[in-house]
Amino acid sequence: MSIWWSLHLRREAASVPLARRLLLGAMETAGVDPDISFDLSLALSEACANAVEHGGRTGGDGRSAECGAYRVTAYLDGDRCRIEVTDSGPGFPPHAVGPRRPAWPGAVFRESGRGLCLIEELADHVRFRNRPGRGAVVSFDKMLKFRDGALLHLS
Repeated sequence: MSIWWSLHLRREAASVPLARRLLLGAMETAGVDPDISFDLSLALSEACANAVEHGGRTGGDGRSAECGAYRVTAYLDGDRCRIEVTDSGPGFPPHAVGPRRPAWPGAVFRESGRGLCLIEELADHVRFRNRPGRGAVVSFDKMLKFRDGALLHLS
């Protein structure tokens, strides 16, 4: 058995806990270990919060547009979960994209960028990339552990 879902969400703060609860519910139903579920739900919350804050097109005045949307897609398949959060914003700065972002001095103390560092710590593989003219994508995956008798692990 595998589980796949995709959400198209408005760039509103209320969308972040919605995505997180849906992921936690799917993982609980599948029998994923609660510690793994927590790590992935926290990483998802950070990626969604980033899309809400930075994921919209900018207007002529350089400010982010009030409305807009972003997409969350999650795949639980076998012993792996993969999550992608895609927005329509200006994208990541060039130094931030690629398989691993380089550490920069003071990164831990800056307010901006801490969520991306947290995602890297919580997931096994992380990728930040830009879709030129169409926004940014944060994708991450983690190997899953299951409780005894879990639905997803049985197949």
